[in-house]
Amino acid sequence: MYDIIILGSGPAGLTAALYGARGGKKTLVLGGDKLGGQTADISVLENYPGWAGNGLELSEFMKKQATSFGAEIIFASAKSVTGDGENGFTINADDGKEYKSQAVIIATGASPRKLTIDGARQLYGKGVSYCATCDGFFYNDKNVIIIGGGNTALDDALYLSDIAKTVKIVYRGAAFTRAEKIMVDRVMGKSNVECLFNTELKSIHPKPDSTELVATTLDSTEIICDGVFVAIGHEANTDYLSEDIKRDDMGRLAQSALPDGMFVAGDVQSGIKMQIATAVGAGCDAAINAIGYINKKA
Repeated sequence: MYDIIILGSGPAGLTAALYGARGGKKTLVLGGDKLGGQTADISVLENYPGWAGNGLELSEFMKKQATSFGAEIIFASAKSVTGDGENGFTINADDGKEYKSQAVIIATGASPRKLTIDGARQLYGKGVSYCATCDGFFYNDKNVIIIGGGNTALDDALYLSDIAKTVKIVYRGAAFTRAEKIMVDRVMGKSNVECLFNTELKSIHPKPDSTELVATTLDSTEIICDGVFVAIGHEANTDYLSEDIKRDDMGRLAQSALPDGMFVAGDVQSGIKMQIATAVGAGCDAAINAIGYINKKA
């Protein structure tokens, strides 16, 4: 029996683990299939105060800090969460084991929203990617498309502009209104990056007798490219929770909708800005609340 089980090993989960363990509670992190969540994929991290490095390095540092105070980390994912605050919670994990605790912190983050146009699913891993830092290497001196207009899309464009021959950003909006100005300015300053505003794709298919792809827009314009990177937002990772727990339209959770003894932090939390800094604050808050909850029960 653990005092606190934390689901997720991103910044929110690792911060919660640090506070839980330092608070004298037996703390376990079920960290999913990799350390750090989306943070681990950030190649250049500039907007987290006090840190100069990449996202994976930050995640490793946070893990070391949490485990130094006694937090345990197991890389397994929750398949279901049952129970309640009064009798305790049981987490069935994909490693075939059950884990029990007095309190649970949901910090499983969010995953990239999938592209649903014709050909996108069939070409996943064969020219369509959701991770520029993972797959950018394969497009050295090639022509790529990025779909999206937020900070993630522009960050991907900057990363790929140093690898690919050309980068075309396909965005349905008339301007990058959702991205930070510094990101927009950097993208606009790249000679090999082209922005296609007011543009949407309707299909992607292989070019006959070629390794290239043909991306077709709504007005039937064809864009020849070697790869397509998708950055069109995120959906919360909450499929393992029962349907009676209310979610918003992104699948995210509000603390007010959760049963006693269950807490939420990070990108999976409704209404929070999806930033590392806010995830860390939310992880701290969730852990302190969980500690207070357990202490009141004692």
